[in-house]
Amino acid sequence: MARLNIDKEVAQMRQMTVGQLREKYAGVFGESTNARNKQWLVKRIAWRMQANEEGDLSERARRRALEIANDADLRMTPPRPPKTFTGSDDRTITKKLKVQPTRELLPGTTLRRVYKGRAVMVTVLKDGFEWEGERYRSLTAVAKAVTGKHWNGFHFFGLRNGGKS
Repeated sequence: MARLNIDKEVAQMRQMTVGQLREKYAGVFGESTNARNKQWLVKRIAWRMQANEEGDLSERARRRALEIANDADLRMTPPRPPKTFTGSDDRTITKKLKVQPTRELLPGTTLRRVYKGRAVMVTVLKDGFEWEGERYRSLTAVAKAVTGKHWNGFHFFGLRNGGKS
């Protein structure tokens, strides 16, 4: 009979995607999970695999754990299923608005961007921008000072396309 090498198993699980870990969780626990936290899934699966291999808690340890546990913290009912709305499309009214996008920034606004592990904080002034005590006429000039290369300032700070750049 092959012994469980938990270190090897954990190393393999760290290479898996969250979806693969959820499948493995279902196989080990016999039920699915809503969890998407990779580190938590790896720990829980490793714990269960060890428990299955080496045996679970002794009856004495189980009784002691029940004495310590506060029943008020335990969920006694399963979570409710999400509410579904039927006919919501009939009640929804969609209207097109004529709003023009603007690139105008209000003075006092602080723009933040992490560039190569360094936080870049720029303050919008009435007549320009300030970064590290220096004043600049445009965001492009700030981006060039930060990177040493030509960047469009709005693109560099993620202000194009509604912040989706």
